[in-house]
Amino acid sequence: MSAKPTVRPCEDRDVPSLRAIYAHHVLHGLASFEFEPPGEDEMRSRRQAVIERGFPYLVAEIGGDVVGYAYASPYRARPGYRFSVENSIYIRHGWEGRGIGRALLAPLIEQCTAMGMRLMVAVIGDSANHASIGLHKSLGFEMAGNLRSVGFKFGRWVDSVLMTRPLGDGDGTLPE
Repeated sequence: MSAKPTVRPCEDRDVPSLRAIYAHHVLHGLASFEFEPPGEDEMRSRRQAVIERGFPYLVAEIGGDVVGYAYASPYRARPGYRFSVENSIYIRHGWEGRGIGRALLAPLIEQCTAMGMRLMVAVIGDSANHASIGLHKSLGFEMAGNLRSVGFKFGRWVDSVLMTRPLGDGDGTLPE
């Protein structure tokens, strides 16, 4: 069992680690429907776009190494969706199943709630991704739907699972 991860805001110096983690998922997994891993400049630009909009971008470290990252971004661009966010979580290959996802997602939920967001959406690549579905379920997400065969990667059709979690008052009150 490894040490408990330290979660902190992502910094520019973390971009090479983000890129390496994400590249593995692009090349070998179904969490991303990209086929070619983006370079460091593109990853830096994507990170900056999230931060400039005021959304949280977190990394988990163990022993000074980045072993995972998570961020929230707008669910959709149109103004009617402005109180809904989508989460993204990526764990370094070989570090799965050690509580890193939970260590990242719990504070992400808290920070988005503090921002006044009302709903978090998880779009999980592959309906067979039981670990991610279980993590989200354990933190209060409920199944919202399954987009059957919405993607095609590695020579097969791939589902996207949609899960949602109310934040704060959710839809129980009107936003300010």
